[in-house]
Amino acid sequence: MVRPTIRGIRLRLALALLLVVAGALGVVYLIVVPSLEAELVSAKLDQLEEDANTVAIGFATEPERAQEYAEIASSVVQARVVIYTVVADRLFIQADSRTTSSLDVERDPAAIRAATTGRMQRDTVEREGRRFAEVALVEHQTGSVILLSDSLADPLSSLHFVERQLLVAGLIGLLFAAVAGYALASVHARRIARLERAAERIASGRLDEPVVDTGHDELGELAIAFERMRVRLENLDRARREFIANASHELRTPLFSLGGFLELMADEELDEKTRREFLETMREQVDRLAKLATDLLDLSRLDAGRMSVAHEPVDLGEVAHMVAEEFRVLAEQRGHPVCRALLDNALVHTPEATRVTVRAHADREHAYLEVEDEGPGVPSEHAPHVFDRFYRAEGGVASGSGLGLAIARELVSVMDGEVVLESQPGRTVVRVVLGAAPTSVTAPEASAPVFT
Repeated sequence: MVRPTIRGIRLRLALALLLVVAGALGVVYLIVVPSLEAELVSAKLDQLEEDANTVAIGFATEPERAQEYAEIASSVVQARVVIYTVVADRLFIQADSRTTSSLDVERDPAAIRAATTGRMQRDTVEREGRRFAEVALVEHQTGSVILLSDSLADPLSSLHFVERQLLVAGLIGLLFAAVAGYALASVHARRIARLERAAERIASGRLDEPVVDTGHDELGELAIAFERMRVRLENLDRARREFIANASHELRTPLFSLGGFLELMADEELDEKTRREFLETMREQVDRLAKLATDLLDLSRLDAGRMSVAHEPVDLGEVAHMVAEEFRVLAEQRGHPVCRALLDNALVHTPEATRVTVRAHADREHAYLEVEDEGPGVPSEHAPHVFDRFYRAEGGVASGSGLGLAIARELVSVMDGEVVLESQPGRTVVRVVLGAAPTSVTAPEASAPVFT
């Protein structure tokens, strides 16, 4: 069922197209009809002007036969001929080819202007509800004013025909525009309706059906944007489900372990040595829970955008040295000779007695922190996922919650940097790339001492 909003869009699109076509036809009418009328009137006045000159030349040869000449000239030029005599700046009709009445031309404006100025005058007037074209001039030998007047009904009849044709064509065009506009609007309305249904599916959490629109216009681009949003939301939803499942698993394991040890300690008579071993194991599980809770809290803050960083110059060599001192005890316990450490990931995920090296250096554009170890490396099938949350490679010495590298990547991202992994058997490098502040070094690269 089409929603009222879609029907409204369809109607508005159709009306918009109808208004555009109506406006275009109106513009055509306003341009064509007046210009055509002006051309017809001008052509009629030009013809009357030519005829008036001819009549004036003939009248100069026999002015005493004014009435007879006016009637003969009128039949020749097919226009009314009126001859005025000028007495004391007033016009008196001397002859008129129209024999019934001359009252309508006694005070003709064109004739008066011609008598006043002595120059030919062209004009259009309305008499008895009809429109006339007029040309008046002074015949200089006799001083008479000759007026030629003719109706514009015949020339303007073709104009009225054009107007009727334009009206008919306009109505047909509007009808076609209404039908075609509604059809085209229906197509767009259906596409909009599909996008609306897709948006409702996405809003309701149904992210399995793709958003498809084959158009190459703005609606097609909107559909592509919807599809990108759907894919991203689907990935986020999948990550959320995996996050909850993995977090639940990570929390359940130490909790079950603690519960089991508590039951054993409550129900069994244990010797002191075993009791201390249980307590030590329980302490390790509590530490594991505390670390997991801290990691989860950090991730939630990063996801919520509540963790910010202050940008200021930092001596990476000194920072690496301080972190190395913090992890020295852990390194010595596992047999790692280390001077600097950025993360404990290399210490936890490599065999004992594996060399771990930390480097800090910078060039003119970037600063680098590198943790390199000589362990077996990350298998190629696991390398693309080591920065995913809760991801842990199966087998080997893989352990922990799988959040360390994920947090590292998120933190580096907040600092507008990136983390890069390079791994092969015998050499694995995790490189942090950050923006470097301008330095005074002239060499192309400045390196901090390397500790192994």
